Amino acid sequence: FLTQQLSFGIMAMILNEFETSSESTAHSEEQQDSASWERYLERRSLVLQFLRSSLSRHHLQHHQNKVELLKKCHFYLEIEPKHVNVRDQNHVMHRTDILQLIDPCQFQRMKTVGKNQTEIQLSLLTGLLEQLERGQEELSCYVETSDMMTFLSQWDLIMQRLSKLSEFMETLVSLQVPGKLYVKHRLVSHADLRGTRLPNIRLSLCTKMPLIFDRKESFADKNWAKLKWFTENQESHLEQCELQVKLLTNGNQTEPGYGRSQVVTSNTYVVQDLQPGRSYEFTIRRSDTRTLVFEKWRDSITLKTKTNAVEDADSSACA
Repeated sequence: FLTQQLSFGIMAMILNEFETSSESTAHSEEQQDSASWERYLERRSLVLQFLRSSLSRHHLQHHQNKVELLKKCHFYLEIEPKHVNVRDQNHVMHRTDILQLIDPCQFQRMKTVGKNQTEIQLSLLTGLLEQLERGQEELSCYVETSDMMTFLSQWDLIMQRLSKLSEFMETLVSLQVPGKLYVKHRLVSHADLRGTRLPNIRLSLCTKMPLIFDRKESFADKNWAKLKWFTENQESHLEQCELQVKLLTNGNQTEPGYGRSQVVTSNTYVVQDLQPGRSYEFTIRRSDTRTLVFEKWRDSITLKTKTNAVEDADSSACA
């Protein structure tokens, strides 16, 4: 009897310990699940915040527009200082344009360097935008399609992607401002200075906004056309620009082509001596200067002149 009672007691103790252990394990698993869920929500929120700020559609489109505008800009060499004091043969100081002292061959070489740097810069901007758009799609896919366990298991990879995309965005912003040029060779000969101490010459790239036709204000009459153009920043200082006029012949080999250029210092111009009932292509660009290093885009508009009133009446009668 005592032996049987002892066995029952041992069994009760084992059963009690098992139930306690099971309850403890279940409670521990619940705590782990809760902690994992909180960690998942916290990390998912971090990715969503990045997607809604730096990688939002609106933000990426803003940078896309800035890059597209930059591709249409004119790039120039900017030289500082622009003027220096130099002694003449009589040792009298004169204020001289720095471009008159710079060696032409060295200056042309620096223009080539500036052109190459501009092309590389624009190419990098295009590539960075593509990387950011691809990264936005990848992160959105992680957030929208991954379950909790998959998302947490990929967290190190996601963090690496976030870090790299942040670097891409910083580089994109910095490259939207043209940079300095490194002057490797001496630009001015000491023989031209006659003992004058020349200040340090600094070269950098600068941009000017493209000229764009105002489609609403530009129109053609019977034998003339009025054209108006503007810049994105609506600059008030008007510089010389070149207006090109071309008669469109629709590929007719028997008709000679026609074209002319006109230098204009204005934002409007009336083109005279056009033929009635013909289509003309007008192109506007900034005038070429010694410091221009890159220009790839020009704005063009096609307008058709009106026909003669007599021809219109004859056409109506025939109809």
